[in-house]
Formats: sequence, C-alpha cells, structure tokens
Amino acid sequence: MVRRFEANEVEKIALILKNNGTVSVPTDTVFGICARIDSKEAYNKLVEVKKRPLNKAFPVMCADKEQIKSIAVVNKKAEKLIEAFMPGPITLILQKKDNLLDYVTNGRDTIAVRMASSKLLKEVIEKVGSPIFMTSANQSGEEECKNLEEIEKACPLIDGMVEGKVSYSLASTIVDCTSFEAKVLREGPISIEEIKNVMNN
Repeated sequence: MVRRFEANEVEKIALILKNNGTVSVPTDTVFGICARIDSKEAYNKLVEVKKRPLNKAFPVMCADKEQIKSIAVVNKKAEKLIEAFMPGPITLILQKKDNLLDYVTNGRDTIAVRMASSKLLKEVIEKVGSPIFMTSANQSGEEECKNLEEIEKACPLIDGMVEGKVSYSLASTIVDCTSFEAKVLREGPISIEEIKNVMNN
C-alpha cells in the first residue's frame, strides 16, 4: 500500500521530497507526480516511477516568479503571460539558465515551467527549498490517472500520494516563448484566443 496524506500534512510531504522521493499530488489540471529538481537521485527515481523515455524532459513547477527567474530566462513575452495567467493552468517553454545541470532538461536549452496554483504546492516547494519536477500521474504514454486507486496501480513505486481533487481534469495550455512569436503548442483550459489577446496588448 502506498502511504496517503491529507493536503495539510505539508511537513511530511516535503520530507519525502527532501529525501529524494516521489509524491503524487492533485494540481489545478490533472494529478501530478513530483520530485525535487536539484537531486539526480530524485530525477532517476521519477524516471523509474513513470517508466519515461530518457529523451523527454519533465516540466518544472515553481513557487513564484522569482523561482522561475532563478532557472529560466523570462523575456517580455513570458513576463506578459506570467502576469496574466500565473498561477494557473499554463506551462511556458523558456530558455533555461546556464547554471542548471544537464539532467534537469535532458540536455536541452529550454525548460517547461509552471507556477504552483495551490497553497499546498506552494508551501511544499518552499519547504523543499527547490523547484520540483511535475509530470502527470500515469505511465509514460498512457492515459492520465483520475484517482488515487488508478495512480497506485499505474505507479506502484511511488513514495506517497496526497488526497484531493483536480479542478480542470484537462492538461495545461503550453506556450513556447523562445521563438520570435509566442506559439501555443497545446490548447488547454486557457484558449489560444486568450493568449493572443494578452500578446497583442
């Protein structure tokens, strides 16, 4: 049996992550699995839990804008989108900072970032003292898990699961801010129209 936690057990959840473990958490979009980004051991554990191909990089969730700026280059386009939609169901593809170790982005120059939209995730990230990898709760390439029972079945190697509900049940909108024009790579709860309006203002 995978250990279950209530959303108010922040200390215990953060401790698992500090010790390089992986935890499933409800996010504003779908159930996610997280691990700290500043530990290769935690990264390897997450790859194992997800059975994820090594050529795919994990998105990263930050507590606030300052933390995003500590790992990525926030240009004018990104600044506009952060102000308009974060925290919220949006992922931005940004140029990574040079100080990030290669495994964090799988050797890529770019990194996918989100901002924690729940009190729980913000507090956990702050207690861990590092941004966290945040990937959907499922085996790589399979359907996203809808509840804790499905997560436990799909990812038996996980170290803990947090009770709770997801708000949208729809994966986040992804916007690439590294090209000349901001490009929507996947439409989610935030529409292409809404992105365009912000970009054109």
